[in-house]
Amino acid sequence: MELYNFDEDYLDRLRQGDADTERHFVAYFEQLLRIKLRARMFPPDKVKDLSQETLIRVIVSLRREGGIRQAKSFGAFVNSTCNFVIMESQRSEYRTTPIEDSHFEIAEKKTDLDQLIDSKRTCEQVRQILKDMPTRDRQILWAIFLEEKDKDEVCAKFNVKRDYLRVLVHRAKDRFRTIYKKDQGGSKSGRASA
Repeated sequence: MELYNFDEDYLDRLRQGDADTERHFVAYFEQLLRIKLRARMFPPDKVKDLSQETLIRVIVSLRREGGIRQAKSFGAFVNSTCNFVIMESQRSEYRTTPIEDSHFEIAEKKTDLDQLIDSKRTCEQVRQILKDMPTRDRQILWAIFLEEKDKDEVCAKFNVKRDYLRVLVHRAKDRFRTIYKKDQGGSKSGRASA
């Protein structure tokens, strides 16, 4: 399909209802709108309805006082009008779609006590591991992972460059992992003997 350069003369002919210009307008944009609407997976009858509604709105807007003024942006105007028609159509469909009965059912809120206890144990274990770590490692992990501070802010606090911060974080995570595995090994053997 060859793109058409719209000019003021074309828009004037369209405003005045020139039959040849109207036929060209419909043939040209109907094809583009069909491609656009099919890409959005609309059924064929909906594609036809939406493209016709778009073309009608463009003509009405063109003929209105102070309507479309720049011929260069005519294609973009047709496209944005189509987007608006699509949104309106979908909004009206949502309004008429009945709400399912399951929507009104309130989900039962049950607290999984085992999960809550495990979560508290994990939090306490993380706090204990951080407490056992060297101060700098603890502060770096706390700032980055628990306080979620910006890395530049953490660099400024510890007076290091970004590349070195990455090294410090890696080392701190390794120390944390080592202590965690050691604790896990001790707690498993403690459970086995009990």
